[in-house]
Amino acid sequence: MKRIKTEDAVGQVLCHDMTQIIPGVTKDARFRKGHVVTAEDIPVLLSMGKDYLYIWEKQEGMLHENEGARILCDLCKNEHMSESPVKEGKIELTATCDGLFSIDVERLDAINSLGEIMIAARSNHLPVKAGDKLAGTRVIPLVISEEKMNEAKRIAGDKPLLSLLPYQKKRCGIVTTGNEVFYGRIKDAFSPVVAAKLEEYGGEVMGVTLCGDDPAGITAAIEAFLADGADLVVCTGGMSVDPDDRTPAAIKATGARIVSYGAPVLPGAMFLLSYLDGKPIMGLPGCVMYARRTIFDLVLPRVMADDPVTAKDLARLGNGGLCLNCETCHYPNCGFGKGGV
Repeated sequence: MKRIKTEDAVGQVLCHDMTQIIPGVTKDARFRKGHVVTAEDIPVLLSMGKDYLYIWEKQEGMLHENEGARILCDLCKNEHMSESPVKEGKIELTATCDGLFSIDVERLDAINSLGEIMIAARSNHLPVKAGDKLAGTRVIPLVISEEKMNEAKRIAGDKPLLSLLPYQKKRCGIVTTGNEVFYGRIKDAFSPVVAAKLEEYGGEVMGVTLCGDDPAGITAAIEAFLADGADLVVCTGGMSVDPDDRTPAAIKATGARIVSYGAPVLPGAMFLLSYLDGKPIMGLPGCVMYARRTIFDLVLPRVMADDPVTAKDLARLGNGGLCLNCETCHYPNCGFGKGGV
């Protein structure tokens, strides 16, 4: 720090907060640590009794906190995020569209482990709305070594640490299975639930095909939707290990690559995810029909944002994969599905 006359401080950086007291009006920091003094500030500072100021002395190899914050922001931000003005070494990022928010957790952890700098973000693979706050970056001290910021840039590489992928307008087919529905013994209560969730993410439901328990009929219904231009097919029911539950075999018969049959999530353990020529085909267990939140809610945003889901991704969902079925549901602002990285 260096002590100088206030009148000579224009363009200098303050090293600490400066409180202004106006009786009955305010008692708060009028100028914050890191503030760059302007000519207009001089009369105010003098009125506060500040004839001298302690300012930051520029040193070779050291960066001001706001310069460091600028670097961190650039390492994080993609084209669907807006940023706040830099303040006290901090910049916040906000979503400019609805979409899937994702994090490269390994690189994020490595940068946060450097010390003196931080990036705090929302949970990985989270569905967000335009205007939602996504992350905040901050340099902890007033100054930071240029070497440390260069190391953060090296770890980050050329790809943003954070991404926001907009949902894609997908044409979706629903295949509802089960003789009880096919023959009209009970009303189809499953497909309306699925349709509502698809439409929530911008999906266009092409139609619903009712099928019995014959695997060949289910396979034909899936193939018919794909031939008609479907980007996604969802099959409801018939997903347990009972002998008359044939949906997994019917999906496999299309030639689809099975990512996983089963997931460490409750509700939703008997979930199936597959891809055929890059198009997702999902088999949904019965719980999706009556439970407020299930495995379907964890996977669907990624599918609708064209973010490929792997078997490893599904396996990681076990950490945080137990829905507590809270009386008042706060999903996605809760722990369900947030343990997986």
